[in-house]
Amino acid sequence: MLTIFRRLSGKMGSKINYPSADRNKTFILEVMQKYINPAESVKLLEVSSGTGQQAAFFATKFPKMTIQTSEVDLELFESIKAYASEVPNKNVKDPVKIDASQGPWSLVDAPYDYILNVNMFHVSPWNCSVGFFKYGSQVLKPGGLIFTYGALMIDGVITPQSNVDFDRSIRQRDPNCGLRDLRDLEKVAKENGIVLKQLYDLPANNKCCVWEKTA
Repeated sequence: MLTIFRRLSGKMGSKINYPSADRNKTFILEVMQKYINPAESVKLLEVSSGTGQQAAFFATKFPKMTIQTSEVDLELFESIKAYASEVPNKNVKDPVKIDASQGPWSLVDAPYDYILNVNMFHVSPWNCSVGFFKYGSQVLKPGGLIFTYGALMIDGVITPQSNVDFDRSIRQRDPNCGLRDLRDLEKVAKENGIVLKQLYDLPANNKCCVWEKTA
């Protein structure tokens, strides 16, 4: 993920800024607010936290939520910590290393009420998507929810043309990556006791999926 997006980012001291993270965070928040009571003390694990921009933003909107950040790229830890240091309630925990394709995720304070993942599926190999549901299910409470965000293929079809072009550009950089089919994700999720609860169409041709652990 870092390799693809770093060229588009701007550095601000120890903080790294991804313009896309700032653009989509409000839309993701609107979905999360449908399911999460900001007055409740809950725990959320963010898998693939990137720069830490979104974790810090969500932490201010859910002041009683404890957010555990994580990343596979250790070079991003400094940025995640820098953003977290600016959160008034100090409810963003220092990042831990998680490779979504490898498990179990023994470094996190399980179980969690929620898991969040933004823009990982299409910029990582398929085994990361498989591992995300397999190992994520192991650290999520029964009845817990997973929020995922990004561009998707549905029933083998990518729309609109901008997403077709986006998928092509990703695969040109790395043939192992590209937009994932929602039906394939549903199948893997179901194998791990997780079902798709709701699908939201969001701006910029992205989708937010809400998944629930049922077993």
